[in-house]
Amino acid sequence: MSVAGLCELCERPDVDHSCDRCGRLVCDRHWDDDTGMCVECGAEVGRPGDRVSPEDMPDGVDTYRF
Repeated sequence: MSVAGLCELCERPDVDHSCDRCGRLVCDRHWDDDTGMCVECGAEVGRPGDRVSPEDMPDGVDTYRF
């Protein structure tokens, strides 16, 4: 998507994306195609592959299931 304005992270004039999570206008440098979010939101949320399964947790770690 092409949008007009400055990148809200580095203030470069070539903004090409709008974050699906926070709505920030960001340039290609601050955009993550895999998540559809800016790099800051992507770092907060993480990627689906970053999650550790309960079987891979060390012993003594409590697991809560609802």
